Amino acid sequence: MDDRSLRLFLALADNLHFGRTSREQHISPSALSRIIKQLEDSAGAPLFLRDNRSVTLTREGRHFRDYAAETLRAWEALRHNLRQDQDTLRGELSLYCSVTASYSFLYDILNSFRSDHPHIEIKLHTGDPAKAVERVQEAREDIAIGARPDSLPAGVAFQPIARSDLRFIGPLGALPLSEEQIRQPTAENWRDVPMILSEEGLARTRIERWLRRHGIRPRIYAQVSGNEAIVSMVSLGFGIGVVPQIVLDSSPLANRIRSYDIEPPLAPYDIGLFALEKRLKEPLVSAFWNRQVG
Repeated sequence: MDDRSLRLFLALADNLHFGRTSREQHISPSALSRIIKQLEDSAGAPLFLRDNRSVTLTREGRHFRDYAAETLRAWEALRHNLRQDQDTLRGELSLYCSVTASYSFLYDILNSFRSDHPHIEIKLHTGDPAKAVERVQEAREDIAIGARPDSLPAGVAFQPIARSDLRFIGPLGALPLSEEQIRQPTAENWRDVPMILSEEGLARTRIERWLRRHGIRPRIYAQVSGNEAIVSMVSLGFGIGVVPQIVLDSSPLANRIRSYDIEPPLAPYDIGLFALEKRLKEPLVSAFWNRQVG
């Protein structure tokens, strides 16, 4: 078992697709399968369940993923400490964020960081911001960008970088909300309003709290993953949605939607960096984290 095998295992655990992983890691599918089989033989248990259509981690595979991530982090820390050029940080740092965050914040963050640490490679993953804390907790990412939940999980550190309002949005040319619906939302006058909501996350929690406050049982047209998808579906006239203002500021569809000043407004939320507290002393994580403080 070597670090290359562990890195391939983690890549497959992230992708859950042999073909995609082999292409990204520049290895043949047969060689990848052979390495995974060798790991399973060494571990004495199946790490993946696979059939013709899907690949999933077994319970043992999830435990092995934690072991592999921790082992590689320890190896990188040891390599760093053994190098003579102690002032030059080298290695790989994984970062997770939404597509919106990637072009709203990453340029400024990474531009200064890469200038100070040119030998640190950034491995960027994008996806639903609601998964940010989870991916850090599962050790799938070193650092993630997302919205701070109302209750921060134990062991997770947060560093704010921006604040964003949550906005009700509707299509420009259809389904306009009336003045009464905007100023005095009630169960009766919102009964037939189709809504497009996030599947999970802070925005979903905030809108559900707002709906309960007004006694509204929403007519949910669709539940989607990702704020960009909400803007897209709203622009097509499918319903009313709720998204952060930063999404609207960067969306190419902003001229096809309208924002509503619903009373009372939804509480804004803080956007920032997440990392495990126990990892803040690791050289690469510390360099990234402390660079943002400055």
